[in-house]
Amino acid sequence: MSDPLSQHTDYGQLPLNDSDVLTDPIDQFRLWLDNASEAAVYEPNAMVLSTVDADGSPSARTVLLRAIDEAGFEFFTNYSSIKGQALLANPAAALVFPWYSIHRQVLVQGTARPVAAALSDDYFATRPRGSQIAAHASEQSQPIASRALLEQRVTELEAEFEGRDVPRAADWGGFVVEPHSIEFWQGRSSRLHDRVRFGRTESGGWERLRLQP
Repeated sequence: MSDPLSQHTDYGQLPLNDSDVLTDPIDQFRLWLDNASEAAVYEPNAMVLSTVDADGSPSARTVLLRAIDEAGFEFFTNYSSIKGQALLANPAAALVFPWYSIHRQVLVQGTARPVAAALSDDYFATRPRGSQIAAHASEQSQPIASRALLEQRVTELEAEFEGRDVPRAADWGGFVVEPHSIEFWQGRSSRLHDRVRFGRTESGGWERLRLQP
């Protein structure tokens, strides 16, 4: 059996030329997201979200991107969860889109803020009914004595909401991460990777830099 710590993959010769990078990083991100989807990357909208809580402790987890526009990268969660409480106390956030199978990553640094309640309502209404009930049943990140207790709570809520729409849970909603840095990383042979980073300027535009690997 091979040692997983000694594995090494050569990422090939597909370049990220300056001439191929769009002038707007949001447009470039959409292009790469489409590329990842076309290449059958598993859940191409999955992103690693890193936060720092009020005590300065970092944590990371995978969440799903649900919208992207000029305002930023949008996802939904329980505001009382570890990540929700961290972002409400310290809005600094980092995102990584790890498209390993196509040798690409996108790295984002930014500031998170809750989205408008009406937007959270609209998105909640599109979720499968089981996911809506789960949002009510789970006090996310809090201890629970057993799986059976959680499933019992789901059963009780299914009966409570039978025959009517499930309203959005009071502590459930969206965040948008407003980016101040977006880096596009393309794996290359011999670890001479291509890295192009966009940074926000004081005027609100974008400055593009090529970084050494």
